[in-house]
Amino acid sequence: MTALLNELRRITSAEFLLTAETDLAPFSTDWRGRYSGRPLCVALPAATEEVAAIVRACAQAGVPIVPQGGNTGLVGGATPRGGEVLVSLKRLNRVRAVDAHNNAMTVEAGCTLHAVQQAAAAIDRLFPLSLAAEGSATIGGNLSTNAGGVQVLRYGNARELTLGLEVVLPDGRIWNGLRALRKDNTGYDLKHLFIGAEGTLGLITAATLKLFPRPRTVATAWLAVPDPAAAVRLLGFIREVAGESLTAFELVGKSALDLVLRHIPAARNPLPGAHGWHVLLELADTRSSGMMRLETVLQEAMTEGLVSDAALAGNQAQRAALWTLRENISEAQRIEGFSIKHDIAVPVSRIPEFIASAGVALRAAFPGVRIVCFGHIGDGNLHYNLSQSGAGSNEDILARTAAVNCIVHDLVHALDGSISAEHGLGQLKREEVLRYKSSVEIDLMRAVKQALDPQNLMNPGKVL
Repeated sequence: MTALLNELRRITSAEFLLTAETDLAPFSTDWRGRYSGRPLCVALPAATEEVAAIVRACAQAGVPIVPQGGNTGLVGGATPRGGEVLVSLKRLNRVRAVDAHNNAMTVEAGCTLHAVQQAAAAIDRLFPLSLAAEGSATIGGNLSTNAGGVQVLRYGNARELTLGLEVVLPDGRIWNGLRALRKDNTGYDLKHLFIGAEGTLGLITAATLKLFPRPRTVATAWLAVPDPAAAVRLLGFIREVAGESLTAFELVGKSALDLVLRHIPAARNPLPGAHGWHVLLELADTRSSGMMRLETVLQEAMTEGLVSDAALAGNQAQRAALWTLRENISEAQRIEGFSIKHDIAVPVSRIPEFIASAGVALRAAFPGVRIVCFGHIGDGNLHYNLSQSGAGSNEDILARTAAVNCIVHDLVHALDGSISAEHGLGQLKREEVLRYKSSVEIDLMRAVKQALDPQNLMNPGKVL
């Protein structure tokens, strides 16, 4: 490997090729602390041409590559398994172009999601992808996992927000597909191969993204609802009245809120008493205020028995406090300890059925199990996590992860759902997915992989 390392030093300069253990450590373990592997080195290129040169060198040496952005993934998709060249894209962090009239911007893959949002705001536009890790997650990673976040309900996943890509292919060639077009019917839409592929088909180095008008007024409310069925009915009720003004509709179970209140110092319960289920909803309007309308709608919802109590944000600080409760659930769970995590999607109409049936089956199989259920009910995506409150008993249920997954995922499959809504497959679900995807789907995925990456050097051991 000495010759390869010397070539990589020549490409990036010695300062940006890391080989010491202490330098490798921050890149070698995933955010949850579940997966870890020692890469051969970490390369930090500063330009697409450097990425391409690194890939060519690795291809010639037959050494695999792991691309990594902000290292905030939850399924081990950006974590080395051992011996790979890890390519960190953090230094590719420039905003290349902004076009307010075309509502588009081109950014490099290492830009944090927050930086992209700020660059859009600087020209009075909105880039709507939003998630808890946006301060450290990078747009390249967001695209590689087809990230969703809290505004999918109105704006769609990362896939729907992307107009074009620049990608370094497994042989080192650069595909420049950075077209800011809404219509381009000239054959296969190649960008969709790489979005959601978790770096197994190529390295995304830049993207052209859609922008939207910035909302002028925002109305945010934290609601207590009787049960998930009432939440689904409330969703339909709000959508009929508010239409596209409804940007977020999040479900939070009591166990999830309890963990946040226990572990996040700034967290405060916005409602008196204990409630089994909560909804965090938000309306955004580019014109007149939606606050008064939201108050009126919620009064009607209470009359219909869909809402039992409500707290409306009166200013930006109160809005941020409400979102703190939702966005810190994962962090609170991490502090509490390991849990068995599920990132599932079912049709919105079947969410109550899933929650009820899964709860009955899991409590029968694992008495005393703690179910932490929350997520983007507006688009059918739930984060459904399980643990036990005691350390010893938690070890017992973690040891039976396969049995837990079987119960949850079999039910999801029976409801025409997906075992991964927005986190990807990575290392965590690459075997599990074989139970649920048809042999035709798997054959097609493998054929695409073989066609683009015949040496299997791009993020091997992930997805497939």
